[in-house]
Amino acid sequence: MIARFTMLAAAGAIAAGLLFAQQTGYMKTKVEPSRAGVFVDGKYVGPAGNFGVGRKYALTPGEHKIKLADPRYEDLETTVNVQAGKTVELKQTMKELPKPKGPFGNLRTKNLDKFAAVYVNDHFMGHAGEFNNPLQVLQLPVGEYTVRIEPAGGQPVTQKVKVEAGKTVIVQ
Repeated sequence: MIARFTMLAAAGAIAAGLLFAQQTGYMKTKVEPSRAGVFVDGKYVGPAGNFGVGRKYALTPGEHKIKLADPRYEDLETTVNVQAGKTVELKQTMKELPKPKGPFGNLRTKNLDKFAAVYVNDHFMGHAGEFNNPLQVLQLPVGEYTVRIEPAGGQPVTQKVKVEAGKTVIVQ
């Protein structure tokens, strides 16, 4: 009796997995730069490099708006049409922006979610893991900024900061 129940449970799990696969499509990315943030239908899902060779992002079938953002490049927007059970590959090369002028100060982040999105004055700058130690900082021209950190599973943190030449400010 237990063996029959186990077989039925396994068959049900396989059927549920097949049903999920039939109702889900996937997206892979091949984006330059690979650290560009990927937004799907307005939601940050992680850096483009996360969805390359080894991983793909599950999406419902249909059309999805994709935005790629990196502070050193022009934002890029496109759409992908996802089909159930299929993988669409997004290949894009972003156009580099002119380099900002100094003097500069540094911004560091402290957040448990290293893939939390970091925004400066509502512009995506990268993920928290890129700016979380003395050797990894975001250089910004001197001035005042509003910094927002949005972890995937938690409350966003917003803080106003003043960046001074040659100094580091930490947002946590």
